[in-house]
Amino acid sequence: MKTSAFVYPWDVVGDPDAARRIAGLGVQQVTLAAAYHSTRALTPRHPRHRVVTAEHASVLYPVDEQRWAGAELRPYAAGDWAPGDAWGEAAAALADAGLEVHTWVVLAHNSRLGAEHPDTSVVNAYGDRYPWAPCIARPATRAYLVALAAEAATRPGARGTELESLGWYGLAHLHAHDKTGGVGLGEAGQYLMSLCFCPDCRSGYARHGLDADELRHSVRAALEPVWRGEAADDGWGSVEKLLGAAPAAATRAYRDATARSLQEAAVAAVREAAPAGFQVLLHADPVSYHCGANAGVDPAHILAVADGVVVPCTGGAGLLKPFAEEDAQHEQDTQDGRGRAVLAANLTVVRGMGGSPHTLAADARAARELGASELRLYHAGLASDADLGLVTAALAEL
Repeated sequence: MKTSAFVYPWDVVGDPDAARRIAGLGVQQVTLAAAYHSTRALTPRHPRHRVVTAEHASVLYPVDEQRWAGAELRPYAAGDWAPGDAWGEAAAALADAGLEVHTWVVLAHNSRLGAEHPDTSVVNAYGDRYPWAPCIARPATRAYLVALAAEAATRPGARGTELESLGWYGLAHLHAHDKTGGVGLGEAGQYLMSLCFCPDCRSGYARHGLDADELRHSVRAALEPVWRGEAADDGWGSVEKLLGAAPAAATRAYRDATARSLQEAAVAAVREAAPAGFQVLLHADPVSYHCGANAGVDPAHILAVADGVVVPCTGGAGLLKPFAEEDAQHEQDTQDGRGRAVLAANLTVVRGMGGSPHTLAADARAARELGASELRLYHAGLASDADLGLVTAALAEL
């Protein structure tokens, strides 16, 4: 199985041993961040620093000023955590070590954008803005995300890309000093708290037969038993019970259509900008109403748009199954020459972040049995030496 490790440019730039060390793990590829959200990251082996603070979402390369001239929204340049063409410098070192380099592009997740352009944010039924979550129904936001995908994905030397957060973001977010865990929202509460009521979404609900004011009041009423801790959660069934089956279906139809059209536009823009043979994958969840970095998608739709998906599999690879079933059914039913999709199992190998490098070989085999064709390892820069030693041993065994 082809295996790639996630890496930040600051893991490599300034460390002459980093690229060789990553190649020595036994991976064939790296997925190198080109556009990324704010973060604070350890760099446990870097000769010059131990903590990198990326203060805001940014691109990690110099933007094409001509592309963004006159744009209402545009990417932010990185500060001293990734100055100049940090992506290009890191990519060159990794390629020289024999590794295939793909870009890692985070899209609809940007707190600075929401702070400086409040009208871009998701607004919940109570009127609270989520500045980290750009509303993907807003025309200016969509134009920005499509243009960013095309530019950030196709950096010189990249052989492919992985697009993260290409869909709805919502309440769930590891925000600074997050204090939102006091009430167990479950999937139903998360969905209701992630419904957006910005002007464009209000118009979108109307196109699906919903009165936005009535819907907002219904959502708030539906959430009352959640706040009291009384609502049992069985996923979408609870959304239907809390909101009503018909309104719930209409909100989902609107949100699914909005996310699908954005995904189609972004992937098409990347393909237009990329050389022949460039691989386009999405970080994805097979349940379309889920929000977050792994965008909720319909497997049949997304595998007809992208070359494949990267699926969260830490703790179990069950989310691979719907994608694998759809891919096998497509191959059986058609002769369109599309070929099999890439189904990459994303496994966390940092024990301090809930990963299991000591079970990597077994986890990889389980993922392969459920349809995985490739592995992704999160994260080569964040892991300890002990964790990386276990990764090396597991990949050698595989």
